[in-house]
Amino acid sequence: MSSSNTCIELRNLSKTFHIRNGGLSATQKIFNLLRLKSKTKEVHAINSVNLKVEKGEFWGIIGKNGSGKSTLLKILLGAIEPDEGSYVKTDGKMIRLALGMGFDPHLTARDNIYLNGTILGLDFRTIGLKFDEIIDFAEVHDFVDTPLKFYSSGMRSKLSFAVAMHAEAEIILIDEFFGDVGDEAFKAKSQKAFENNIMKGKTILHVSHSLELIQSHCDKVMILDKGKAEIFDDPKTAIQYYKNSSTQS
Repeated sequence: MSSSNTCIELRNLSKTFHIRNGGLSATQKIFNLLRLKSKTKEVHAINSVNLKVEKGEFWGIIGKNGSGKSTLLKILLGAIEPDEGSYVKTDGKMIRLALGMGFDPHLTARDNIYLNGTILGLDFRTIGLKFDEIIDFAEVHDFVDTPLKFYSSGMRSKLSFAVAMHAEAEIILIDEFFGDVGDEAFKAKSQKAFENNIMKGKTILHVSHSLELIQSHCDKVMILDKGKAEIFDDPKTAIQYYKNSSTQS
C-alpha cells in the first residue's frame, strides 16, 4: 500500500512491442499478405518492474542502450501505454528535461525561450519576468534575436539549460545531464544552479550514462537490463554491480 509520501509507484510494469520481421523479399511479403499473416516478434522493453519513489528522492536509472530506460520515461509521462496488468501511479506535476527539447532552430532565442518555457509549465507573464535572468545566465545577450540555427551547439546548450532552471514541476525526469557544457566557469555555474534550482525540493529520476554523476547526486539507483530491474539503496554498490555485470557480458 502506498504512503502519502509516495509520488511514483510502479507494480508489475511491463511493455511489450510487437515488431514486424524485416528482411523479407518482395515475393515473401506478397505471400504473407495473401495469407493474411504478418510475422512479428515480441520485444519485452520493460519486464515486471516494481518501483516506489518517495517525494524528494533523487533516483538514478542506468543501463546499456536498449535496456528500457527511454521506454520507462515515456510510460511515466503517459506517452505510451504499458501492457495490461501494469500499475502506474504518479502524484504531482511531472516534466521531462532533455537537451534542446522543444527548441525550434528556425526561431530566435527570444521566441524559443517563450516556446520552451510554456512546455516547462511557465505562463507568458512568468517567462517575461524571468526573461533577462535567462539571457544573463545563458550569456547570449548579443544574439537574442538571432535564429538558433546560427548558434553553436554550446550556445544552444547554454540557452536550453538556462530555461530549464525555471521548470515548474514536483517530479522531474532528466534524460542525461544537460548542464555539462561551455567552459569551466560555465560548468561550475550550471552545476551550482542545478543543485539550487532543480534538485532542491524536487523528486528526480535521472537517466544517465555518467556513473560519476549518478554516484555523486543520487539517493538510490535502478539498473535496467533487457527490461528487468535491480534496485539499490546505495549508489556506490549499484555502480560496482553494474561495472561487474558489464565486464561479464
